[in-house]
Amino acid sequence: MHTRLLIRANAPKQLLSKAATQIECFFVIRTTSLSTSHPLKPAQRPFNGRRNFSSNPILLKKKSRAEREKEEAAEEESVFVEDPYDFTTLEEGISKALDKLKNDLSKLRTGGRFNPEVLENLRVHLIKDSKASERLGDLAQVLPKGGRILMILVGEKEHVKPIVSAIQGSKDLNLQPQPDAQNGLQLNVPIPPPTKESRDLALAAASKAGETANIGIRNARGAMQKRLRAMELKKAVRPDDLKKAHKEMEKIVEKGVTDVKKSVDAARKNMEQA
Repeated sequence: MHTRLLIRANAPKQLLSKAATQIECFFVIRTTSLSTSHPLKPAQRPFNGRRNFSSNPILLKKKSRAEREKEEAAEEESVFVEDPYDFTTLEEGISKALDKLKNDLSKLRTGGRFNPEVLENLRVHLIKDSKASERLGDLAQVLPKGGRILMILVGEKEHVKPIVSAIQGSKDLNLQPQPDAQNGLQLNVPIPPPTKESRDLALAAASKAGETANIGIRNARGAMQKRLRAMELKKAVRPDDLKKAHKEMEKIVEKGVTDVKKSVDAARKNMEQA
């Protein structure tokens, strides 16, 4: 009697366990089939009501004129800093003017002497009626022979005649070369003593050379003044430094003018003593 009741009491439990097992198998099979036949899509980002804009330079706020000028001034200052005490260009211009003056004065006849460089720098046309010319110093050698005579040693025989024509054709020289009796490649050039007319011409030429040198110095000074003025407008230099730079510039210019005067006066003195 008791055994039979136990069997009947355990029967509902067995039925419930069997049903749960069947339901679990059904869900496992269903889930597997869905995952293979319909793969899950990747999760989408949630919708955002705000739109992201790119930082394109066109959309940036336009800068004011004052801001742009300030940035440009800062860029220029970072790239190059002006030095008001840099007188390199000024000194080079003055030196160039003085060198030209020295060269011009050396070509003049001073104290009755004749500078051989005048003949050496003479242009010679080797071919008649041709624009091409050669420097006489490249075709021959000019040497003092003694007294008031210069000796010209020509390198090639065919160059003798063009050299003679070039010397005779120069109105500034007023010289007459003569062939040497013993050497066909040698020319003797007598140097006439200076006359009052030639002396006056030389004095005038010396004064003119001095004026040309002073013009070159003024041009160099003008270029330096423009440079200092540009610094002043850009406010790149303090006012005190600009004043000191101007004073130093005037000292350099004054020294250059003094050197020009000394050179011209020395040349004129030698000419007057001839």
